[in-house]
Amino acid sequence: MKLQGRNLIQPEDFSINEIDEILSLSQNIIDNPSKYSRVCEGNLLATLFYEPSTRTRFSFEAAMNRLGGKVIGFSEPNSSSTAKGETLEDTMETVSCYADAIVMRHPRAGSALEASRFARVPFINAGDGGNQHPTQTLTDILTIKSLKGNLENHTIGLCGDLKNGRTVHSLVKAMARYKNTKFVFISPKELEMPQYIKEVIAGHEYVETNSLDEVIEDLDVLYMTRVQRERFEDQEQYERLKDYYILTTEKMKKAKPDMLVMHPLPRVNEIDTEVDKDNRAVYFDQAKYGMYVRMALIMKLLGVDKNE
Repeated sequence: MKLQGRNLIQPEDFSINEIDEILSLSQNIIDNPSKYSRVCEGNLLATLFYEPSTRTRFSFEAAMNRLGGKVIGFSEPNSSSTAKGETLEDTMETVSCYADAIVMRHPRAGSALEASRFARVPFINAGDGGNQHPTQTLTDILTIKSLKGNLENHTIGLCGDLKNGRTVHSLVKAMARYKNTKFVFISPKELEMPQYIKEVIAGHEYVETNSLDEVIEDLDVLYMTRVQRERFEDQEQYERLKDYYILTTEKMKKAKPDMLVMHPLPRVNEIDTEVDKDNRAVYFDQAKYGMYVRMALIMKLLGVDKNE
C-alpha cells in the first residue's frame, strides 16, 4: 500500500494494514539498519518545533540522519519569522519550497490540521497542544508489539493526566482498533479521560478509577504520564495534583511478572528512579523504538521503501 505523499495528523489517518506496514518496516530497520543508511540521500526534512521537545525532535532528526538525509528547521519559534508575525499558513507555504517533508510541534490544538492544508509536501504532526501525538502512538504500539508479540487481548492501564495527555488520547484511539483491548483509566476526577475519547472506544470494555493500587495486578501494560504543568492555568491545582501518583518498587510487587511499564517521557516524580532497575520498565527502550518507527514513517511518506 502506498503512503507516499500522505499526511499524518492523527492515528486514524492510516488504516490498520498501513500501520502494520510501518511496524514491519520498523522491525526490518532494527534488524538490519545498515541496509537503510542511504535511502534518503538528497532529501530534506524540516522540523518546526514551536514547543519544547527532546525525544520527539531528536528522534526525528536522528531518524533522517540515519537514513542518509538532512534536517533543517528550528527548535525555538522566536528564531523564525514567527517572531515577526508570520502566519502558520505562510510558514508552511515557504518551508514547502525547501523541504521534502515537514514535521511540526505546536502548542495549539488543531494547528496540525490547519498547517497541513497549506503544506505542499508530506506533513507529520509531532504534537498539537493537548490534542494528538500520532508518532508517539506509533512508538507505543511498536513497543507493545515488539515486547508482547501482538497488539490484541491486552488490558492497558493509563495513569495520570488523562485530560491533557495527547499521548494517551492518541494511544487509546489507536489500540481501540485491535481486538479484545480493555482499558483502565486511572486519574483524579479533575484529570479524567475526556468524554469524546470514551465515545470513540464505545464497544470496548473500560473502567475508571482513582486508585492505581486497586487495579495494577490486572494490567498487561501500565502507561504512566506526568501531570503537565504547561496545560494548567491554575498553578495551585497543579501543585495539588502533580504527585498524585508515584509508581514505586513496592507497588510493582503487585503487578504481573510480564507487565510493561511505559511512559512517553519526560517524567517528573510519577515513577521512582528505583523502578528503572526493574526489567518491566521499558520507557527508555520505548524512546529508542521511537527513532526506528519514525525512520519507517519518513521512508513511507517519501516513497523510498525499496520493498514496495
